[in-house]
Amino acid sequence: MEMTGEQLIPAAQAEVWRGLNDPEMLKSCISGCESIERLSDTEYTVVTTAAIGPVKAKFRGKLQLADLAPPNSYTLYFDGQGGAAGFGKGSAQVSLATEGAGTRLSYAVKAQVGGKLAQIGSRLIDGVAKKLADDFFSAFNQKIAPAAAPAEPAAETPAGASPLWWVIAIIAAMFLLAYLT
Repeated sequence: MEMTGEQLIPAAQAEVWRGLNDPEMLKSCISGCESIERLSDTEYTVVTTAAIGPVKAKFRGKLQLADLAPPNSYTLYFDGQGGAAGFGKGSAQVSLATEGAGTRLSYAVKAQVGGKLAQIGSRLIDGVAKKLADDFFSAFNQKIAPAAAPAEPAAETPAGASPLWWVIAIIAAMFLLAYLT
């Protein structure tokens, strides 16, 4: 599965970078997120509960940041398990660029899923992914720039299969962007 997209965030690039690398900020923006623990400067564990259609599960995963070029870009690797619900693993390349008074966040995601998650219809997954992405960016934008005007909606451009990885990535905490979608 592959997906690309972008989001205009109404805050300076350095502030967006700090927010995307702050476990407490991410936890507060991700619906169902129970914990994000920093293991090292580049490794995190994540626990979250999510319902994707008829599949509801507690997901436990590991996130690793690589190719760090602060405050411009990084690559996020994810590997998570949802018990009987299935698993997800993959990567997301995230880049930030100043645009006017805000920051343009762009991402490219590649993922693999298995188990019950892989059996859910792509329309349902697309809807859940879009809602989770919209909810994440809405919360993130409000926290990162509370006095700023609303940001433009996320631009999603799936390339290939459905964006299930984005659901997992948001659930796992970056999924910002890993968010970001």
